[in-house]
Amino acid sequence: MSPDRVTGTARPAAAGLAVLAWIERHIGLTPSGVGVIGLAIVGWVAARLIGSRALFLLVYGLLVVLGVSWFLGRRRLGVEAARSELPTRVREGQLVDVELELTAKRRLTTIVLEEELHRHFGTTVRVPVPLLPAGEAVHHRYSFTPRVRGVFEVGPLLASWSDPFGLTRRTMTLAEPAQIIVHPSTEIVHDRVLSREWEDPPIRPPSSKPWPTGFEFYGMRDYVAGDDPRRIVWRATARYLDIDNPINDRYLVRESEQGITDRVSLVLDTDQRHHSPGDPSETFETAVRTVASLGSKHINDGFAVTIETNTDRIADQLRGRVNRIRLLDALARVQPGRVPLTALIDRLLVSPRTDTHMVIVTPHVEEAAATRIRLLIDRGISVLLVVVVWVDTDPLALHRAGSLGTNVVEVGARAPLETAFRKVVAAGTRRMS
Repeated sequence: MSPDRVTGTARPAAAGLAVLAWIERHIGLTPSGVGVIGLAIVGWVAARLIGSRALFLLVYGLLVVLGVSWFLGRRRLGVEAARSELPTRVREGQLVDVELELTAKRRLTTIVLEEELHRHFGTTVRVPVPLLPAGEAVHHRYSFTPRVRGVFEVGPLLASWSDPFGLTRRTMTLAEPAQIIVHPSTEIVHDRVLSREWEDPPIRPPSSKPWPTGFEFYGMRDYVAGDDPRRIVWRATARYLDIDNPINDRYLVRESEQGITDRVSLVLDTDQRHHSPGDPSETFETAVRTVASLGSKHINDGFAVTIETNTDRIADQLRGRVNRIRLLDALARVQPGRVPLTALIDRLLVSPRTDTHMVIVTPHVEEAAATRIRLLIDRGISVLLVVVVWVDTDPLALHRAGSLGTNVVEVGARAPLETAFRKVVAAGTRRMS
């Protein structure tokens, strides 16, 4: 049998199941109840054609049974339900424990508790309760692990029950859904905001504002008036102390590499046309994980972090560790779109600010985007290009990235970030020494 024929057969079957599920949820008739109605219609038509009174009585009997079932299934449940308090924010891959409690106000029989879960959390939780005396409670514990970052809902918590014949089903909401924000995972990265390329020769990009204290050891120099005495290296100074002639004493202070700015701009390419297919897309999730890791690092280091996407700015000048939650919240909500990366870079080119360290995370560097990135570099902006590679990555795109004259990081989909960024930092250090 051909695949087209199999697909053509499966689609009507799936559509039929969807219709039956809709009828059960909104009207309250189970597939058995729908079958009874269909049988009654066929029997009534046959009885009318052959004029059989016995067949008419059989049809009316079926309708009476359906009516009684409907009446029995309309009873109200005297229950109280509660869900344990869920964390508002969790990490991707974090185990979350949930406890459900159902208390009966009067005797209950044959009900089913259902907790709806998103498909990235797991399957719907169903707890059958065959008998629950009045005043007693039943507890059920379950857990789930978010596999993908995003904003999801847990619930609602439903109770469903049927009549003794199984022809009708009623559902009641016991607890409203609870929202959970799943933050993307973060890793250790080694992106350093450096400026040696501007110090040797000793020039800086136009309108740049240097970060007042660096993060990497550069060397030692003589103490001058105004230096912080805490930066004096006493062990090295002891070698140059002259007891006989204190005028010749030399006090050495620690000098660190100086960054070109205290602002970091993270650019996330959200154009889904260049990301890998699938839900979720491996390259898109890797790009989000990269931006989350870089943003967390720079916020912890004291920088002001801005996150740009192809459509808009989702985080603006976040500074201080308390704002790390806001950064991860914004990245949890970001979704791919169809706006090209060139539109984002055009927006950055018209911005008057150039004193920033910019990290562009993208799965593809087309010619138009490479031309615009070159314009950013020519304006004096420090640019680090992170290319997310996968099996269908265009080798020509990697060539364009390498020809821009800036540091390039190649990160494989779902690959660890630490190894990739360490390679680039080591290469840059050899080149700049």
